Amino acid sequence: MKYHHTTLVPHKSAPMTSPANLLAEEVCLPAALLKKSALENNIAWMQRYADARGVSLAPHGKTTMTPWIFQAQQRAGAWGIGVGSAWQAAAAMASGIQRVLMVNQLVGKANMQTVSQLKTHYRSVDFICCIDSLANARALSAFFAERRQTLDVLIELGVPGGRCGCRSVEDALALAQAAADLPGLKLRGLELYEGVLHGDDPQPQVEALLRQAADLACRMEPLVDGEFILTGAGTVWYDVVCNIWLAAKKPARCRIAIRPGCYITHDRGIYDDAQQALIARDPIACDLAGDLTSALELMAMVQSVPEADRAVVNFGKRDCAFDAGLPAAHRPLSRRRAAGAARGGDRQRRDHGSALHAAPGAGQRRASWRYPGLRYLASVSDLRQMEDAAAGRRRLQPAGRAGYAVLIQPE
Repeated sequence: MKYHHTTLVPHKSAPMTSPANLLAEEVCLPAALLKKSALENNIAWMQRYADARGVSLAPHGKTTMTPWIFQAQQRAGAWGIGVGSAWQAAAAMASGIQRVLMVNQLVGKANMQTVSQLKTHYRSVDFICCIDSLANARALSAFFAERRQTLDVLIELGVPGGRCGCRSVEDALALAQAAADLPGLKLRGLELYEGVLHGDDPQPQVEALLRQAADLACRMEPLVDGEFILTGAGTVWYDVVCNIWLAAKKPARCRIAIRPGCYITHDRGIYDDAQQALIARDPIACDLAGDLTSALELMAMVQSVPEADRAVVNFGKRDCAFDAGLPAAHRPLSRRRAAGAARGGDRQRRDHGSALHAAPGAGQRRASWRYPGLRYLASVSDLRQMEDAAAGRRRLQPAGRAGYAVLIQPE
């Protein structure tokens, strides 16, 4: 998609061609805002946690799809970056990432061709994807063997009613045995995602799945030449993954890699609840300096105050991801906060507008409102980059890669 280049109006959906001051109302709102200090804190905290546990960190890059964040995670010590598709792998490799885990199945000729070309162009990059069926394994074998290439693969272990993955240990072992003998494939280990398990108390199910995986890894060990990769863990159960796998019997040369993603921006909702539960049950996390903190906010404008206690803000369901809950109003971004402070949550949310409870007499139609803790960053789009400028001014700068830049608020 091509955008019309203009310097007349710094619209949030067009490339920025000149600096713009967010607080001087030089940017069209609503807009997403990413706090640089919080982002850097979260990157450092999760890397410290992985280092303290003695495991590798391969953050799920699909969460941000932002190359400079990939690079920051790699500089901090990340062993690799996780992605969900061939084109996401291409973006990671183009960003200089040296190990890319596509924690998904590689299917379709076009996707296979993309990976084949990536392997030719980025010869030093370690690319690994998942398989969960003999049909897919055979298709990949035929495609890459014909081109005299070798595709590294992990067996994916799933659960009944879940997403992808072999539905039993025996099915996974049979697939591993077949894949080890197929030309064009190299078996590297085992992958799972325990986050598909839900319920009032899913932890026992999570632990059972992890123990199954450790047992399967031992049975697969003779089929893997070299280091055995055992990888799992999203943003909720990464401590449990570490506890079970570090204590379990596993292959002699086993690399445990955890793959949290949403920790990068965190939120004040579901992931903060999960993180606080983790801190309570994990003394290692509790002893680490600091904690994860919310880094992503949405800024919007009060466009109308049609009633004494009702303010309409120009932000609605189509302006923000809401698959894990919409953000809640926080406070005006004005020095005169008390006059327009919200009393509780939003009264109504429509496609492009939200009605807030406002203090009686609040007439700040031009005030900015902050919505902290956007949920599930993987669904948030249309972000722009914002960097420190002289004298600490908050300014928008050219994004560099359209669609993958973010708006950063220096502290």
